[in-house]
Amino acid sequence: MLELRSGRVVHVTLEVEPGDGQNLVTEDVTVVEGDVATISCRVKNSDDSVIQLLNPNRQTIYFRDFRPLKDSRFQLVNFSNSELRVSLTNVSISDEGRYFCQLYTDPPQEIYTTITVLVPPRNLVIDIQKETAVEGEEIELNCTAMASRPATTIRWFKGNKELTGKSEVEHWSDMYTVTSQLLLKVGREDDGVPVICLVDHPAVKDLQTQRYLEVMYKPQVRVSQNYPLQGLTREGEPLELTCTAFGKPQPTDMRWLRVDDEMPQHVVVSGSNLLISNLNKTDNGTYRCEASNAVGKSHADYMLFVYDPPTTIPPPTTTTTTTTTIPTTITGFTQLPNSAEELDYGDLSDSRAGEEGAIRSVDHAVVGGVVAVVVFAMLCLLIILGRYFARHKGTYFTHEAKGADDAADADTAIINAEGGQNNSEEKKEYFI
Repeated sequence: MLELRSGRVVHVTLEVEPGDGQNLVTEDVTVVEGDVATISCRVKNSDDSVIQLLNPNRQTIYFRDFRPLKDSRFQLVNFSNSELRVSLTNVSISDEGRYFCQLYTDPPQEIYTTITVLVPPRNLVIDIQKETAVEGEEIELNCTAMASRPATTIRWFKGNKELTGKSEVEHWSDMYTVTSQLLLKVGREDDGVPVICLVDHPAVKDLQTQRYLEVMYKPQVRVSQNYPLQGLTREGEPLELTCTAFGKPQPTDMRWLRVDDEMPQHVVVSGSNLLISNLNKTDNGTYRCEASNAVGKSHADYMLFVYDPPTTIPPPTTTTTTTTTIPTTITGFTQLPNSAEELDYGDLSDSRAGEEGAIRSVDHAVVGGVVAVVVFAMLCLLIILGRYFARHKGTYFTHEAKGADDAADADTAIINAEGGQNNSEEKKEYFI
């Protein structure tokens, strides 16, 4: 059974009963150096026999309620026929060992209890190889826990993240010194982050020490556009850029330059700001801001492209053309700009809307034209058919039976027909 008393003294309770017929009971004690250890000799089924307590050198500490040993650190806590309880204050390592409980019976009975003394680390120190590291370097940290018993376990943390170190243990004079080594590659994000050395030991709780990392790094540069805030950089308009740089140490040198070309004469540079009051296409190019400190130099680029000035787009127009047969409406288009460079975002949206409306108008015109052609074709067909049927309508006569009206019979009628067979070639038919 494990028992924690006063947050520091740890007792390992073990009831030991020697062979048959013996009725002495005691328990082992684990105590932190400097605390109080309590030794208890108890008797089961007491018969009023005498109880005494002896130290590891078998010197009598207490005989019943009398203390023959002249060590005032031993004090009687309780005495009765069934128990002898003694306290030992300000425990040291020299007090560690076996203590004997004796019961004067026939034969005498004896049992021992063991006192174990824990010694917490006396000092916890972090040594760092370099007080100030440069970004990308690997540094060495050592944490030492001195003079503990038993040996401590050392754990490393960077912020809330646990790291792995390598430990070495030295043993001298029943004490242990543990040193743990940590190799750490640092970056700019580690600047100001605590590195913690924490000790796991049964004699102490939450023992730790820490060192804050100091990391130097080259500048981090950023270029921002102050004007125009949004949209395109157009010819004739101004441009203002601002360069910001952060580093450790803080950058001391900052300058503007134009990549692969000379800086235009009308460009105004004031500290971290660059101003062009009247843009033109000769200003096109890459502008670079450079910043440096004791660690190194960094830069950020801004690519400038000057667009044409904004233009006004005329509204879409409609043209109507009429023929003699079928009226047809043709919707015209307004020519769109050839490139997006001539438009702002709003102009592009308007032109897209006009283009979509024009496409819808063309679709309606095409459908109407097709329908008109079909109707016209049908009308023409009806007119032709009407004239054809009109020419073949009514009664018409021939001269084949002329002179046969008065004939008595058919033969006579044929003979009397005008012209007879001889005139048959001259007979013609006429259409009205």
